[in-house]
Amino acid sequence: MQRLTRAPWALLLLGGLAALAVWLWGMGGMTALERWAADGQRDAQNAMAGLLRRLKAGDAAALSALLGFCFAYGFFHAAGPGHGKVLIGGYGLGRRVPVGRLAGLAVASSLAQAGTAVALVYGGVFLLDWSRERMVDTAEAWLAPLSYVLIGLVGLWLLLRGGRKFWQQRAGVAMTAKVHDHHHHDHGHDHGHDHCESCGHAHGPSIEEAAQVRSLRDALMLIAAVAVRPCTGALFLLILTWRMGIDAAGIAGAFVMGLGTASVTVLVAVLSVSARESALAQVAGGPSMARALSLIEIAAGALVVLVAAQLFVSAV
Repeated sequence: MQRLTRAPWALLLLGGLAALAVWLWGMGGMTALERWAADGQRDAQNAMAGLLRRLKAGDAAALSALLGFCFAYGFFHAAGPGHGKVLIGGYGLGRRVPVGRLAGLAVASSLAQAGTAVALVYGGVFLLDWSRERMVDTAEAWLAPLSYVLIGLVGLWLLLRGGRKFWQQRAGVAMTAKVHDHHHHDHGHDHGHDHCESCGHAHGPSIEEAAQVRSLRDALMLIAAVAVRPCTGALFLLILTWRMGIDAAGIAGAFVMGLGTASVTVLVAVLSVSARESALAQVAGGPSMARALSLIEIAAGALVVLVAAQLFVSAV
């Protein structure tokens, strides 16, 4: 009864997400979104340039305004096309993880991305004596494609794991039917149990197992795939503030940019988990639920691979 009560809300959410997808990719919405995000980034950059000059002149009050525009820049940067949303959203669709944990990973990956920018700039300046152009070229020509490859590998991992579980479930059902037919038994037990009563083995992960806390390996994999490619805006800010002798403001601004980026990726995390749970709410428990979990993981992995491939091709 509770599942039936949730069904209208689940259908409404899925319908809204489908309508959003049609608008973005079928009606030019993505182009409009890209233009809006680019305009927002440009306005934030112009404001930041003036505030940096004021900060250099000794106006301490300019720091809070600078950090505010850094947050806005990160928000607009994440609102446009980007790899972080694809990975966080795809993982949220493909794996049954608590929304709080996925949101935490979104924040951690954005802050780690800012940390990569700081390491690249100050490592390039003090250890490698790189120019600004060399740092930006390293980020765009090498780290960006590497990030897209890592994201594609995560998507492939989701796809293959979902496919393996789906195949095991099909094989388990066939084995169970064969064993039951061979013994000609007619027990009244529920065939939706997580463990087959004829052989004692699980023919796929239970719902409880699928909902367990994911490993540290998963978390590090997600964070690394996003963080390896630093934000270009953060690089410019760090290089400029280093040259102006206000390094602390630049480092703080880079991490606030990361929080601005996280404000979008956290929203994507919440929406992806909500969409997944809404889809599963339409499916009965037992084997049907297990098959649905596998199919969603396959679809999410394929989507991540496709988008990562497109980003990689555009980057090279």
